[in-house]
Amino acid sequence: MSRRRILFIAEAVTLAHVARPVSLARNLAVEGYEIVMACDPRYAAFASAGPWEMAGVRSIPSAQFSSALASGTPVYQFDTLQDYLEADLRLIDRYQPDLVVGDFRLTLSVSARLIGVPYIAISNAYWMPAFEAVFPLPVLPLSRYLPLPLARPLFSAFSALAFSWHCRPLNRLRQRHGMPGFGCDIRRTYTDADHVLIADAPSLFPMDISAAAASYIGPLPWSPPIEPPLWWRDSIDTDEPEVYVTLGSSGPPEVLSMVLQALSALPLRVIASTAGAPLPANVPANARVAQYLPGDAAVARSNLAVCNGGSLAVQQALAAGIPVLGLASNMDQFLNMAPIVQSRAGLLLRTDRLSVDIIRSACQTLLSSDTATLAAQRLQPALVPNGRHVAAVFNAVAEELLEPDRKLKS
Repeated sequence: MSRRRILFIAEAVTLAHVARPVSLARNLAVEGYEIVMACDPRYAAFASAGPWEMAGVRSIPSAQFSSALASGTPVYQFDTLQDYLEADLRLIDRYQPDLVVGDFRLTLSVSARLIGVPYIAISNAYWMPAFEAVFPLPVLPLSRYLPLPLARPLFSAFSALAFSWHCRPLNRLRQRHGMPGFGCDIRRTYTDADHVLIADAPSLFPMDISAAAASYIGPLPWSPPIEPPLWWRDSIDTDEPEVYVTLGSSGPPEVLSMVLQALSALPLRVIASTAGAPLPANVPANARVAQYLPGDAAVARSNLAVCNGGSLAVQQALAAGIPVLGLASNMDQFLNMAPIVQSRAGLLLRTDRLSVDIIRSACQTLLSSDTATLAAQRLQPALVPNGRHVAAVFNAVAEELLEPDRKLKS
């Protein structure tokens, strides 16, 4: 019997949307699938680190993505989505996959259906329509220039209109190809698929998915396959606490500099990653910085993680049993941090309300109290990677989708 071919399409607007497909594919490679990994060339060096064939596919620049989030404007315009759709169709036609798996590749809700190939989406729990969540106020021009007690009710009053604006380009694309739109439900634009794999722990984000075509696959951890820098072993065995700082590929460079300054006067060591961005001009004496670090090893040697609040970095820290300080900007990060703060395993700060003193105080709070560490350790078992579970969930979903008599949704 020939092996099933899976085409992964990673939307490289952030490194996380490439990392999760790569993590999933690594667990499936041993199952005997034939895998093709499609990714924008800017992250190809990381996406190619596995036993699969690589294919190139364009994603909008990460800076354009971050700028749209910061301004509150739609990430994708109709013309961009039409170009994406045509690229999807060329890939599917070229590789003739049995299954397509996407991470934030919104056009697959159209292209896969036009071809008739089953489509699996990777998503976070809080973007599922079944998840009960109040949308928090992200960092927007509204929040930067108005007091939060005024900005929050304004955002709540106009959020439905804003979400409708964000949904419009994909709705228009779907309607052009004879498919119904999603109205103003932005969650459906992110999760419409034949099946959704939820890359979260159900204990942190519980919901009833019995009526949804979805499964909790759990965390999909990833670290860049690189050798640590030469300074990696410096003072590794000292008694000073260590803080791991990584603000991800979407983290503002000025925030990293602020964090390093905040920690510079404290009796601790700092190891930091810029996620590919240039190194800061001024690095304090107690800090070591590299463009990329092996994140799993970094959290294993640290007492605290400072990150942007995104799911991959938070999951990585909690899997090591250390608390998290999230410096959040976009809604995804605020939603992800909510149960972490509620469980007392971390703190959340807004990037539009940051100062050196505020960051320093939050880090001291998390490092000086046993409460946060004990809370992180309680969450740890649910976040520890489980490759067997990942493969078993995927295999069950794939078997169901590939039944000869199944009918694709539209």
